[in-house]
Amino acid sequence: MSNSSNKANIPEAREALDKFKMEAASEVGVNLKQGYNGNLTSREAGSVGGQMVKKMIEAYEQGMK
Repeated sequence: MSNSSNKANIPEAREALDKFKMEAASEVGVNLKQGYNGNLTSREAGSVGGQMVKKMIEAYEQGMK
């Protein structure tokens, strides 16, 4: 059974996740475009993912207060 990590658990959330990714990329100065972004360096891709995780943790901590 193949399970792609690039699929949302809730398909309806795809649009929101894409918007979240674009916002995170903008915040760290990475020029992300819709669709394939194979031209990104590992550092750029990692900075986008790291920013997304940072924002998710911040949101979770705010919910705990």
